[in-house]
Amino acid sequence: MSGADAEVAVLIVGGGPVGLTARALLARWGVPTLLVEKHAELSPFPRSRLVNVRSMEIFRQLGLAARITAAAFAPEYGRARFRDTLYDRDFASAAMVGVDAPVPESPELGVLTSQDRLEPALLSAADTPLRFGVELTALAEERDGVVAVLLDRRSGARARVRARYVIAADGAHSTVRERLGIDTTGPGAMGDFTTVVFDADLGRWSARQPAGVYFTAHGSFGPVHPEGGWLWFGPTPGDGARTDWSGLVSRALGPGADVRADVRRVQQWVMHAFVADHFRHGRILLAGDAAHAIPPIGGLGMNTGIADVHNLCWKLAGVLRGWAGPGLLDTYAAERVPVAHRTLRQAVANARLMVQVQERRREQLRGGAPERDRIELPWSERYFAQLGLVLGAAYRSAAVLDGDGTRPEPPRPQRETGTDTDADADAGTDYVPTPRPGHRMPHLWLADGRSTLDACGEWFTLLTPDPARWEHETATPWPLRIESLPSEYADLCGLGPHGALLIRPDGHIGALRHGMP
Repeated sequence: MSGADAEVAVLIVGGGPVGLTARALLARWGVPTLLVEKHAELSPFPRSRLVNVRSMEIFRQLGLAARITAAAFAPEYGRARFRDTLYDRDFASAAMVGVDAPVPESPELGVLTSQDRLEPALLSAADTPLRFGVELTALAEERDGVVAVLLDRRSGARARVRARYVIAADGAHSTVRERLGIDTTGPGAMGDFTTVVFDADLGRWSARQPAGVYFTAHGSFGPVHPEGGWLWFGPTPGDGARTDWSGLVSRALGPGADVRADVRRVQQWVMHAFVADHFRHGRILLAGDAAHAIPPIGGLGMNTGIADVHNLCWKLAGVLRGWAGPGLLDTYAAERVPVAHRTLRQAVANARLMVQVQERRREQLRGGAPERDRIELPWSERYFAQLGLVLGAAYRSAAVLDGDGTRPEPPRPQRETGTDTDADADAGTDYVPTPRPGHRMPHLWLADGRSTLDACGEWFTLLTPDPARWEHETATPWPLRIESLPSEYADLCGLGPHGALLIRPDGHIGALRHGMP
């Protein structure tokens, strides 16, 4: 069309895990995309390191789970340990539930892996155009598309690309969000931090008690890759530009360590905490950190963004392929904004718990307790225990029908109420599988050894004990596959002998019928 040098169905802005996952999902739907990333290459920093069980289910759907697991740490690293210094004994610890050991509620196990290992796997999942070193500098919405101006940061050349839709996955400092004038709600910037990647022989203090992170009074330490490397992160010193990072990390290890840190990389960053006031602006949709910046304590940020695009991409595919109207895209914000607010509260709660354990330790030592004494923490089994949040998220929108075939009323916006609504009953640490519409389909093993989650893909799935009857009664404009649900699950799922569950492509239940219509 006029006014543009190229056309594409979806322009994805941002080449981190969220943008790369969106690219892979849309490729599976056959939707043409162009991804642009202003940096010249994938991130060399470990950054986000916890891939939770729900994200692994999504990567299982993309055929990536085995590759990601092969490059990750063993499950015994799925634990946080608290120490006075790295070489001291634990005075408290907490399991990362769904990472340290399998859970019966999922066919997958979350993993601890570095973002610099995850992103190449995501990059390989699609063969669609991707341009590094290209920055979006302007965009204008038109009646049936968006025109974006792209700057090649190496050559200085500019190009205009016309897209039917834009996914903004360009981070907490999102250029797209700022240009659209979308405000945010939340604490905002919570402090300046630094991550130092270094080499050192720390095996004598970690090999027998592995962990994904060691919280100490002098900053936090964590292994980077299974074959070696470490990171330290903590508040940025006031003279950060002139800091001797090797000396700082060596001192943070503790006076008894006598280890020199060989620094490889240093990254200074700001911890943000907010949710965007709007996730959609016409044909432009925000995802990941552009939509919600989640503090890293508990490993929720990246995973929430991956769930965003898993929710969004099938809806974009439906609109672009003609079997859904544009109004379906309104359900993206209706479903994901409440999840973002609940997740932000959980991350803030995790940060408070981390502070509490350090305070209890200081009180213990001031009270004359032996340094080897442990702290009995009432929350130790709740820290990182987030299955209720990541597997139990329930959606209410026009894309979900209640059991009687009606559309449920949407929950009140979280930022207006300031408290949990009844839609939040599924949030938090506890997860109870349920076949209610809006919830993720419970994991059940089918007769052929697949999970019910494996029946989902680039189509809707009708799970029923009586597939033969539904084959003759079902006609839809959207892609549909009918799968046999073993009869022993019928009562568990609230179905009669001829009932059915309609599963959306993102694995959430769209509707339930107790019997034939």
